[in-house]
Amino acid sequence: MLVLEAGGRAGAAVSRWRHVRLFSRWSELVDPAAARLLAGTGWARPEGDSYPTGAEWADLYLTPLADALGDRVRFGARVVGVARRGRDRVVDAGREVEPLTVHVRTGDGEERLTARAVIDASGTFGSPNPLGGDGLPAVGEEAAAARITYRVPDLVAERSRYAGKRVVVAGSGHSALTALVALGALAEQEPGTQIVWLLRRGAVGTVFGGGESDQLPARGALGMRARKAAEAGHVETVTGFRTAAVERGADGRLALESFDGDRVEGVDEVVVLTGFRPDLSWLSEVRLDLDPVLQAPAKLAPLIDPNVHSCGTVYPHGETELRHPEPGVYLVGMKSYGRAPTFLSLTGYEQARSVVAAIAGDHEAAARVELVLPETGVCGGAGVFDAPDEQKNSGGCCGAPETVGVTIGLAPGAR
Repeated sequence: MLVLEAGGRAGAAVSRWRHVRLFSRWSELVDPAAARLLAGTGWARPEGDSYPTGAEWADLYLTPLADALGDRVRFGARVVGVARRGRDRVVDAGREVEPLTVHVRTGDGEERLTARAVIDASGTFGSPNPLGGDGLPAVGEEAAAARITYRVPDLVAERSRYAGKRVVVAGSGHSALTALVALGALAEQEPGTQIVWLLRRGAVGTVFGGGESDQLPARGALGMRARKAAEAGHVETVTGFRTAAVERGADGRLALESFDGDRVEGVDEVVVLTGFRPDLSWLSEVRLDLDPVLQAPAKLAPLIDPNVHSCGTVYPHGETELRHPEPGVYLVGMKSYGRAPTFLSLTGYEQARSVVAAIAGDHEAAARVELVLPETGVCGGAGVFDAPDEQKNSGGCCGAPETVGVTIGLAPGAR
């Protein structure tokens, strides 16, 4: 086993949102297999009921785990391509007997590794969605990059950038709610700070989540705090706004224009939190079976499509749903969700366990998927776009929580 990390430390991407507190407890953030490995190293397991920040998760768990794995983890090693040795994706002949090749770029140059299997757990944090309401950057968005960020602001390190300014927050997910809470608090402390919340959907609806009905208490509390911030008078909410263009005025401030011609003007800073998407460019020479909408594995996509499962319920799944036509290639973790939201670490841990079991030849363990994921407490939302009332809650996806045991059948010829 070899772990290739593009960053210079364990949890490099997590460290980029080190100031954000997770809404999962420590007990839901430590993988059982990792805990067993760390147990022999003198590792002090954090208190299970507390909620770490990104910095704490990286420093107290991911770094010790990488240390325990030793030289099986290589830092500063960016994967730039995966292929079948001597075969591009078009060639059938001899494909089944050739190993995979992993093209890696390091500070010393490039190298090529051979592998029996490749697990892509690179996530999506490096590929944020743009402000543009059609999935592409709005006209002028790239030219205005100095005033736009695609991360939850760190208001300790960047306070002066936002204090006393007119700030637009675009997005409706948990990252956007986190930013609203933080910026709302800043507005209370710093006169002149104005927050404009842009929603693409036509009404606020279920954006704030399930509150006390959410089985992740901190997630429910985040929604309630965001609702309080939005109603406190510091936040102007604009619904049905899908950005088409960003204009820079003579004073350097921005104006946003929607596809319907509506405008939000006098903007100093824009915080774009409209989700993420997978970078599939370096997988172009392997054969993937991806859903045309979500860019997630085709068998997984129906389980996580926000157009259908507006309550965020995800059924247990494993190696069968993550398998691709290219043997030995898997997308796991957040990248397996493609453009779908609401991913939990618990899901990724179970995915990895099932996939590794299949690679090791233990197909019984790979097919044994038992996982209980917490409900959001929200049913019948409009998904990612406005929907007629009669279409809402049609999926029936918010049943009472229960332990689900699923036996996943093997494909014909699997060994």
